Amino acid sequence: MRRLFVGLTAVSVLTAATACGSSGSGGSDDAGSSGGTTTVEVGIIPIVDVAPLYLGQKKGFFEERGLKLSFSSAQGGAAIVPGVVSGQFEFGFSNMTSLMIAQSSDVPVKAVANGIASTGEVGEDFEALTVKGDSPVKSAKDLEGKKVAINTLKNINETAVRASVRKAGGDPDEVELVELAFDQMPAALDAGRIDAAMVVEPALATIKNQGGREIASPMVDIAPGLTVAMYFTSTRYAQENPEVVKKFQEATAESLAYADAHPDEVREIVTTYTKIPADVLAKVTLPKWPAEPNRAAIEELARLGEADGLFKRTPDLDKLLP
Repeated sequence: MRRLFVGLTAVSVLTAATACGSSGSGGSDDAGSSGGTTTVEVGIIPIVDVAPLYLGQKKGFFEERGLKLSFSSAQGGAAIVPGVVSGQFEFGFSNMTSLMIAQSSDVPVKAVANGIASTGEVGEDFEALTVKGDSPVKSAKDLEGKKVAINTLKNINETAVRASVRKAGGDPDEVELVELAFDQMPAALDAGRIDAAMVVEPALATIKNQGGREIASPMVDIAPGLTVAMYFTSTRYAQENPEVVKKFQEATAESLAYADAHPDEVREIVTTYTKIPADVLAKVTLPKWPAEPNRAAIEELARLGEADGLFKRTPDLDKLLP
């Protein structure tokens, strides 16, 4: 069933690409331009991870290069991939597993800029496997037979939860994974509709604020300094609009560096696209925003994904990564 799901996903993405074409077919102006400024649609998840793009837009890093970003929200990277390939978005933000699934299934995607990385510190990461404060679950092993929420199935968070359960001595096949948006997880956990939640900030801070606790740092369990997500485009758009892609890469790199150096401004910009309260936002653990992806950590993520049957064949990282 796992392989069938992945195969059907790949087919649907390819069908969408064939039916809709790519927005870059006529040059960079196809993305929408006015007065020398090219507007590009970026598919994102409304979480702390993408704060650098909002901050870079505010600071003028994209405008200086003749770009204007327009954001569209989605629940996860798995939903953003077909949007980029079909031409709905020029660029997208996706976890590495969804990108590798796409690449291994001949979906034409190309990572163009780094996204985020884990802090590498257990208990002090921007993500965590969480339970209610009074839950009998003490470790990831105790999740056997339990219902665990992840934002989208067959993506990096599934691999991460399975890695933590396996590391704790449990059987990941005995865990019931259910799909739920990050911002819905705190309420679902508090109400007892799920037994655990694999969350990222700001949902993690919300769960802690309501008395929840961490039982594992799954991204850290995969590999230290894991590259969790990247910004990407379609291979067709990259080939036909190299100057737009270059400008996006340069502005994103400047935005990542600025965000890493100005955490207070990151917290402030997050309030503009999430509903997180100020008192909770102050407790948010920020991810790392390095300039370059961690190739060794991505290779380990690919190995785990392959072991779990997520890929049709081994992803070609040379083709996928910048």
